[in-house]
Amino acid sequence: MSLDERAPTAARTISPPVPVRRQAPSPAKAVVVIAPLALTIALGLWGIRRENTIWGDESVTYQLAHRDLSQIWLTAQHIDLVHALYYAVMHEIFGLFGGGLLTLRLPSVLAMSLAASGVGLLALRLAGPRAGLLAGLVFPLLPQVQKFAQEGRSYAMVCALVTWATYALVVSVTRRARWRWAVYGSTMLLACLLHEFAVLALVAHGVTLLVSRVPRPVLRAWSVAAAGVVAGLLPLAIYSAGQSEQVSWIGGPVRPDYFLVVAVVGVVCALAPLRARGPVPLSALAVPILVLPGLLLLIASPVKPLFVDRYVVYSNIGIALLLGACMDHFLRRQRSSRYAWIAAIAVLAALVQPSLSLRTPQSRSNDVTAIGAAVREEGRPGDGLLYLAGQHRILTAANLEDTRLLTDLALAQDAVSSNTLAGVELPAEQIAARMLEFDRIVAVRAVGVHSSANPQEEAKTSTLRRHFREYGTTRVNGARVIVYVRAQDPSPKAGPGSSSPGASGGVMSDRDRCRPGQHHRRHAASPRKLRTSACR
Repeated sequence: MSLDERAPTAARTISPPVPVRRQAPSPAKAVVVIAPLALTIALGLWGIRRENTIWGDESVTYQLAHRDLSQIWLTAQHIDLVHALYYAVMHEIFGLFGGGLLTLRLPSVLAMSLAASGVGLLALRLAGPRAGLLAGLVFPLLPQVQKFAQEGRSYAMVCALVTWATYALVVSVTRRARWRWAVYGSTMLLACLLHEFAVLALVAHGVTLLVSRVPRPVLRAWSVAAAGVVAGLLPLAIYSAGQSEQVSWIGGPVRPDYFLVVAVVGVVCALAPLRARGPVPLSALAVPILVLPGLLLLIASPVKPLFVDRYVVYSNIGIALLLGACMDHFLRRQRSSRYAWIAAIAVLAALVQPSLSLRTPQSRSNDVTAIGAAVREEGRPGDGLLYLAGQHRILTAANLEDTRLLTDLALAQDAVSSNTLAGVELPAEQIAARMLEFDRIVAVRAVGVHSSANPQEEAKTSTLRRHFREYGTTRVNGARVIVYVRAQDPSPKAGPGSSSPGASGGVMSDRDRCRPGQHHRRHAASPRKLRTSACR
């Protein structure tokens, strides 16, 4: 070979490398991100006020997030440690944007919107652009997603964090940079600190990697990240175990209807020949996160009832991925595309009624706004007020005006000063003695919840049974408001000192101290209005 013939080869070997340019996001990727985000925000804002009502768990968020951070921490030592981080986050949000009803729920709307975009990107990476768009649009239509996108609790934030941790996991399988695994681990840890049962998604991720037969270095990297998550969660898990009475209300027959339906539908979709283009098969990712978290809680239920659908809202990631990929599969088959569109329209029509009902006060297990309004309507200035049981004092705490003119007969120390959710109650004999000072008592009893077997509750019920008779009952969503009068008194009247709730010599609550010098008159505002001027 001559020198002239070798010259081009030499020239090619010494030519400088061409720098690789990062590709700009494709229009399809932008659509997959923006369209689900916009749809979720639109659905989240639709009827977000729920007729200006609030339910019990949201009322707890509302009350604790209005306390100082130090008070939140002290309260968490007694109860609700598992939600302490969420309350601290909401405290800061309330401080920035005000503590109203919209501020209570908007963070969940935004979090679920980010989750929808993450679901779309996951399906895009694992099954293509159309599957990504369809999965991202299906996600916000799911009833559970619509419900918890409008709720002032941590579940939407946990869902968003698990979604993006799952996306970080998928990216890290092929791009094995340590910082990517650090992002995955820290995102999962934050989700677990917001709610401990997010750790079940970690189990689902491990099953996904095993089923996908990823290389051993990937398994080792995931194991290190998972160990870090467990180590970071362990202190919270140990300390919160001492507050296990928080889930003592979970009992009776387990009703996993929604979970079973979506699990069956998801498994059927996974049997279809779905498109596979990512580092792990879409079905290998979606089925474990859909099935395992709820299944593990159901398995534990005979020993310790723990299954509640909102604890594993993030499992909806799996059904959205499978439905989006399955629809994409049928649309690729020309003969089946017509039936796919017909089925999609039928499903959308079927979702109209659930979507409407989720935006009514009756969609939640109780309505503390209606309960407080019923107490204000039935009570007279100076009446006694009794909670059966004491922890249900939170059912009227969202609006302080509802109970300001009544005397809480069992309260020894209010919730804020005692760093509790419902305050500290008097000894049993003092409660009974105070009840006998009144001729008229308004009692609040939660529906479907048994009173605790303690001396205070026994004193309340026995005193009512022996010395009072039921005069009238108002039934509202989640509770009964019962007026009791003295058994020998045919004409009910207010208790002693009717012009002042503290005139009976009882303990003055924080509601009275909050308004020094204010005249004791019935507030004329609408009972449906949630007030934000809480005492701190």
